[in-house]
Amino acid sequence: MPKCVEFLSQIKKTCYGQILEKYKQEKHKRIKERKLITFVCDGFVNYKTSVNKLFYRVTKLCFGVPIKAKLAGLEYNNNHIERYNGKIKDRIKVMRGGFGSFEGAEAFLNMRRVIHNFVNPNQGLKGKTPAEVAEIKLPLRRNKLKSLITYVRRNIKR
Repeated sequence: MPKCVEFLSQIKKTCYGQILEKYKQEKHKRIKERKLITFVCDGFVNYKTSVNKLFYRVTKLCFGVPIKAKLAGLEYNNNHIERYNGKIKDRIKVMRGGFGSFEGAEAFLNMRRVIHNFVNPNQGLKGKTPAEVAEIKLPLRRNKLKSLITYVRRNIKR
């Protein structure tokens, strides 16, 4: 569970203000009618525990999503993240020297995740990035990667 908490803590550190803003807009409604930020995951129980620990009541969790979620009548599925993971596996297979170290692997995967979520538009999302669809509002200009690096350098303390 510590790795799940660590992963979701990165989301909380970056997006919690926007998550709370959405919760405040919806909290007056009945629980089943609230349109909160929704995390979608497979049946790995540590995600459920970690989401409850970090985002209790302010988000929803769609837990135990089968691969054929749409056929099962569910609104959400995790096929996109599974495809993303497959792309990472394919990329790692062709790297001859590997990463050289754990830190190298971590840096590569973090950069890949950032570029996927904030820089590269997605055809399935009608030319938007996942961050734009999730309404994560960052002041990014035409060169999104450069703007993102500048934003992080100015706003995130080490």
